[in-house]
Amino acid sequence: MKNNVTLLALVAALGGFLFGYDTAVISGTVGLVKAQFGLSTVMEGWYVSSALIGTILGVLFAGFLSDIYGRKKILILSGIFFALSAIGCAVSGSFNGLVVYRLIGGIGVGMASMLSPLYISEIAPAKNRGKLVALYQLAITLGILVAYFSNAYLLHVSTLNTVSESSGMLHKIFVAEVWRAMLGSETIPALIFLLLLLAIPKSPRWLIMKGRQAEAETILMRFLSKETAQSEIENVEDVLSKPSMGIKDVFKGPFKLAMVIGIALALLSQISGINAIIYYGPKILEEGGLQLGEALGGQVIIGIVNVLFTFIALWKIDNLGRKPLLIYGIIGIMTSLLIVGVLFYMNTDNTYLLMTFILTFIACFAFSFGPVLWVLLSEIYPLKIRGTAMSIATMAVWLGTTFVGQMTPWFLENLKPHGTFWFFALCMIPALWLAVKVLPETKGKSLEEIENFWLTRKK
Repeated sequence: MKNNVTLLALVAALGGFLFGYDTAVISGTVGLVKAQFGLSTVMEGWYVSSALIGTILGVLFAGFLSDIYGRKKILILSGIFFALSAIGCAVSGSFNGLVVYRLIGGIGVGMASMLSPLYISEIAPAKNRGKLVALYQLAITLGILVAYFSNAYLLHVSTLNTVSESSGMLHKIFVAEVWRAMLGSETIPALIFLLLLLAIPKSPRWLIMKGRQAEAETILMRFLSKETAQSEIENVEDVLSKPSMGIKDVFKGPFKLAMVIGIALALLSQISGINAIIYYGPKILEEGGLQLGEALGGQVIIGIVNVLFTFIALWKIDNLGRKPLLIYGIIGIMTSLLIVGVLFYMNTDNTYLLMTFILTFIACFAFSFGPVLWVLLSEIYPLKIRGTAMSIATMAVWLGTTFVGQMTPWFLENLKPHGTFWFFALCMIPALWLAVKVLPETKGKSLEEIENFWLTRKK
């Protein structure tokens, strides 16, 4: 029974894999696209952040669409956007066309970034919901890692005699403009995601919200006993029986603090600098003295560390709790960012020392902010408006990511690498305060218990 839930969570988590892949695959193409199209620093930032504008649109519409049509249907729509973007980028005839297809991919990322953890949270039992939702973050890190490997491999393939001597479209995609192959490679996981989504059931909590209790019970009984399934349905119905609310009520009612926590942590998680490393890692590592090939290799190492330390969250999030992981992680993030800034300021030529503390930063983010954020966003909002509320919080993720994607080239040029890393460290002070002083612990509680906590807490 438990494995059935895990399989459903794994399929939904593939949205995270595509999110990570789409986010990271661009890192190997930035220098190549900039050189081919003669991009300025501002246009380089636009190439990276254009997809992030799409993510904001995707998140904006995914919430209320999923509340109306269901989580599954909009997840399928996100998979279609992923596939269209990958194919379009591979054959795009101009820089503007490339940006349009990146925007389309961004819409898919935005939808999946909200709906994958939301779907998992709504099918998962309370006792291991944290672990199952954290699978989504693990999938993101795996997507990032596979994208790094794919970029490094395709760059290597482009230099092989058997390929470099080819002609026509094959030569254009895999040799002359190998960035096309890098971006187009996302087609494969996108099609796999689409096919597997057809086999998963609708969210039982969404079905109950729509008055389809019999369908919900049938789905719940795949991984729960009949008595437990009926109890789950009764708990959800009890929550739904309370006075109706609109999104305006969330910002001024008992859920106001939940919205503030979600939005603030979502924004700050991205201004930690994680995506400066994901998007501009090769450029930053070249600043530290590595060549492009070595820098891409360094990105692969970053990806491996990102995956490995996410397993700590999977292991501990349901017994240690959300708060401790977040607090310890943020302290580690701040410390490593400060040290990396110092090393750049001192113009160190010890690239191994620099990589050690960049990897420390990645490790701390991977077991804390990365997985804990998505777990919290998927569980702290009321059922009636969960899709819309999570859309708003997730939009804060992408506003932060867009800011970092657009501004990092400017930061590196004007604040220099050391100032850039110190700026990100400074942004972690309010995050630490929120984690220590404001955030409640939600481990082991059902979604309905968490909802009732906000309703009954004292002001």
